[in-house]
Amino acid sequence: MQWQKITLIGVGLLGGSLGLAIKQRGLAKRVEGFVRRPASIAECEQFGVVDRATCDLLSAVEQADLVILCTPIAQMRDLTEKMLPALRKEGIVTDVGSVKTSVVDDLEALIAGAGAHFIGSHPMAGAEKMGVSAARADLFHNAICAITPTVRSPTKAVRRVEDFWRSLGARPLKLSSELHDELISRSSHLPHVVAAELANYVLSPAYPKEQALLCGNGFRDSTRIASGSPEMWRDIALANRKKLARVLGVFIEDLQEFQLALENADTKAVQEFFEVAKLRRDEWCSKTSSPSAE
Repeated sequence: MQWQKITLIGVGLLGGSLGLAIKQRGLAKRVEGFVRRPASIAECEQFGVVDRATCDLLSAVEQADLVILCTPIAQMRDLTEKMLPALRKEGIVTDVGSVKTSVVDDLEALIAGAGAHFIGSHPMAGAEKMGVSAARADLFHNAICAITPTVRSPTKAVRRVEDFWRSLGARPLKLSSELHDELISRSSHLPHVVAAELANYVLSPAYPKEQALLCGNGFRDSTRIASGSPEMWRDIALANRKKLARVLGVFIEDLQEFQLALENADTKAVQEFFEVAKLRRDEWCSKTSSPSAE
C-alpha cells in the first residue's frame, strides 16, 4: 500500500514513531508533521522522523490522503476544526487516542462535512518516556490496534486504515467505540490510576527518607507508567470518566474484600487472592507474545 502524503498532527513519541515506521517501510511518498513550537521543527529534523515539519497546520494537511491525529485528546476537536479547509476530498483522518467514543462523536460529522472520512484508531503501544527523542520505528510491531468504525464509515476507508496499521506490524481489531472504552478502562486506564496512586502514596514526603530507599524493582516496575504525560492522562481520565469511575469503584470493593480477609487473618482467602492473580496473569502471558508497553 502506498500513500502519497501522510500528515502527523503532533510529533511526540507516537507521532515520531509513526513517522519513523512509515519512512522505514516506504508507506508514503512524503511524511509531514505539524508541531506547535518552532523548536520542535529542529527536533523533528534532528531525529529524522518526518520529511518536513511545520507550524502551519493548513500547509501540513494540504493534499494529504491520510492525516493522523497524535495530540492529547482534548486538542483534537479544535485542531480538526482549524484544518477542515485544507482536508482533501475523500481523504482519511484517523487518530491514536486512548478514548474513542468522545473522539468519534466530536470528529466524524465534522470531517464528513468536509468530504473526508474519520476512522478511529487506538494502537496499544506506548512508553513512559515522552517526546520525539523517544520515538522508535518498531513501537507498533505486534501491537493490537483497535479500529472503531461506525455505521457511517465507508468500507473502503475502514479497510485502508486496517491495512495501514497492519503494514506497520500491528494487529488490527475492529470493535465499537463504546466497547473499546469499556474494555480499555480496565486494562489501560485503571492501571495508570493505580500506578499513579502508588507513586503518590509511597513516595509522599510525609514519610521518612528511608521509605524511598526501600523501594526496589517491584515498586519500580509497578509504577513505571506513572511517569507518563500528566496532560495526556488527565485528558484520558476525564474523557472516559464514567467508565473509569465505575471500574475504579469495583476495584476498590475488591481491595476492601482483601483488606477484610487480612483483618480476619483469613489465610485461605489471602492465599486464593494471590493464587488466582498468578494463574490469570501466567495464562495471559503465555498467550501474549509481546505484551503492550502502554
